[in-house]
Amino acid sequence: MTVPIIHHPAFDANFDAHHRFPMSKFTRLAEILREDGVVGPAGYHVPAPALPGWLRLAHDPRYVDQVLFEAVPPDMEKAIGFRVDERVAMRSRCATGGTVLAARLALAEGLACNTAGGSHHAHRSGGAGFSVFNDVAVAASVLLADGDVEQILVVDCDVHQGDGTARIFAVEPRVFTLSIHAERNYPADKAQSDLDVGLPDATGDKDYLEALAGALDRAHAVARPELVFYNAGVDPHRDDRLGRLSLSDEGIAERDRRVIGFFRDRGVAVAAVIGGGYSRDIEALARRHSILHRVAKEFG
Repeated sequence: MTVPIIHHPAFDANFDAHHRFPMSKFTRLAEILREDGVVGPAGYHVPAPALPGWLRLAHDPRYVDQVLFEAVPPDMEKAIGFRVDERVAMRSRCATGGTVLAARLALAEGLACNTAGGSHHAHRSGGAGFSVFNDVAVAASVLLADGDVEQILVVDCDVHQGDGTARIFAVEPRVFTLSIHAERNYPADKAQSDLDVGLPDATGDKDYLEALAGALDRAHAVARPELVFYNAGVDPHRDDRLGRLSLSDEGIAERDRRVIGFFRDRGVAVAAVIGGGYSRDIEALARRHSILHRVAKEFG
């Protein structure tokens, strides 16, 4: 089996190279996966932009309309970290559509990976922290509404807590949220996930993987999911500009291998998104993100 990989050119909204959000990493990641033969001969699965009705399942309709009609208030754009113009709105819709497609392909094939996604700071009434729409929350809501699954687990290994996702599903018993993050990192005002594992600064590979193993056991025992959304953020890496942890390339790869392997060994479908990663060195950053897709290929 070739693991399905999702990509859309609109994932890159063509920010200025000096912007603090490394937008060009999405284009370079897709190029690397092609160059290195990680993508199968058929190429990428191309998603359609998320429908407004999908977005409204996880977000306030007023906020959805503000994004779609380029009317996001300046204070919220400041919280997001960039202006929400037509390109950003389309990028956010396509990334969300990509996560919906990854989830559906994962249910069919067992495992699928997006080359974007993981915008986990977006909450029901707005965006924050480089997140416009919460793609995982939207995708989970779509699948539940369509009756495709009854129990979902979100495994969020981005270095920042998945606060938006936790808040959106705070009273939804069909979605269990697990966040493994740097305790002292953004956001300052933490949400309450169903299971939070806050790690101290400079946590390295060994301690991280030990914490991960225990968290996966606990989350799986309670959630008993049919589908896992895995946020494979690479910002726990020791060289990440916004991280506070100290994982190596090998540690990131082993983390991905253990998360995917844990659930595939149990017959649970996994839809993976790339999550956060921040560096001025786009080549190094894109290659770091490609670890997810290379590890996923091992399970094909």
